[in-house]
Amino acid sequence: MLTVNVKWQKEVFKAVEIDTSQPPNVFKCQLYDLTGVPPERQKIMVKGGLLKDDADWSTVGVKQGQKLMMMGTADDVVKAPEKGPVFMEDLPEEEQVVSLGHSAGLFNLGNTCYMNSTVQCLHSVPELKSALVKYSDSGRSNDLDQTSHMLTVATRDLFSELDKSVKSVAPMQFWMVLRKKYPQFGQLHNGVFMQQDAEECWTQLLYTLSQSLRSPGSSENLDAVKDLFGIELASRIHCQESGEESSETESVYSLKCHISQEVNHLHEGLKHGLKSELEKASPTLGRSAIYLKESRINGLPRYLTIQFVRFFWKRESNQKAKILRKVDYPLELDVYDLCSDELRKQLEGPRQILRDEEGKKLGLKANEKSSGSKDDDVKMTDVKMSDAEESSNASGESSATTSQGGVPADKETRLTGIYDLVAVLTHKGRSADSGHYVAWVKQESGKWIEFDDDNPIPQREEDIVKLSGGGDWHMAYICMYKARTVSM
Repeated sequence: MLTVNVKWQKEVFKAVEIDTSQPPNVFKCQLYDLTGVPPERQKIMVKGGLLKDDADWSTVGVKQGQKLMMMGTADDVVKAPEKGPVFMEDLPEEEQVVSLGHSAGLFNLGNTCYMNSTVQCLHSVPELKSALVKYSDSGRSNDLDQTSHMLTVATRDLFSELDKSVKSVAPMQFWMVLRKKYPQFGQLHNGVFMQQDAEECWTQLLYTLSQSLRSPGSSENLDAVKDLFGIELASRIHCQESGEESSETESVYSLKCHISQEVNHLHEGLKHGLKSELEKASPTLGRSAIYLKESRINGLPRYLTIQFVRFFWKRESNQKAKILRKVDYPLELDVYDLCSDELRKQLEGPRQILRDEEGKKLGLKANEKSSGSKDDDVKMTDVKMSDAEESSNASGESSATTSQGGVPADKETRLTGIYDLVAVLTHKGRSADSGHYVAWVKQESGKWIEFDDDNPIPQREEDIVKLSGGGDWHMAYICMYKARTVSM
């Protein structure tokens, strides 16, 4: 075995062995280990020219102790990373939640899926979480009862725990206080807690929060829940028999989608829900008469809640039976034609701005479309929310916030009457007091998660609108839509 000296740049590597039984490429690999110059870049000067990879050592004429010259540029030295790889399980739990992309699930404590699904849907509203964070343990006002205060604190703490935990959460304290405030949720059958109606749980919880999250004496945000979820209705009540007519206004937290043989789509059911018949005493006739009540939306919320009226009382079985009829609902809902004339006028400006933004994306000129009827509306699925809206999403502030997110202080965030679906609460089964409830919630990333108690499962958006009924599979019972806004 020969040994040679190899000069490369200013260095000399002495006594480098050459195994003449191996091709020159092996020798080049040895030099690569010494110099960092890859074999394909090496140029080694020998008698007669450059050393080739497939040369025969016996003809190359290399002698013992000979000095060989090598040219070539070394690879960059790979530095060890300043920080080693960090595995998700080694991160702090709050950072794991961010990496996971969704909040924790909730353990079923015994037929509590109605409660879990309600909590998961409402937990997705950042402005509600912000209002709860500001609520202190000692913040109970004189006109608020102790159990309402306790339920508000329990809701705040549970929301916080869901945001910080990777593992599923057992909502024991919340459930205990909920039963104390509303004893009907503590009903037992053969020693086991009974299944309850998720819509009733949703309504009662929102009512409690509407009482506790008021800010007495403050000119801003007098009622956080009403500001977020309250719908103002203006109604005309008319008796065809007597000609009597009156009007009234009321505030509700949800619209009803009535289901009948004529209803195939959410919009049709909402129109049915805004009409009803009443029987009451007529001063003119001196007896009971039938009155027709027709309502219009006169004030819109940031979050529009819609209940599908799927359950009715069945005398034969003495329980709430379920209407299984398929009723389609959209990812984008436009309620313009359900609004009063007064509200429509207020919406026209913001709707035109939204339409112009969409037109710019499509390369159209502004004001090509009128802001009139629903038939003239263009699809606005890709329209982004204004900076003020995005700021309010992050901070949880009310829609009155006008000086954050780069929006000038003299601009306001305005509603458009167009809403995007952000949560669906579904029911599987034949009765409201049995079966199973699940929450399907859109995350800030835009991804959908199915919260089946303690089991969060990623879902595709196109599958969310398939929860429309028509069989024994999960079907929408409550839909929550978020307002699309513009800055003006």
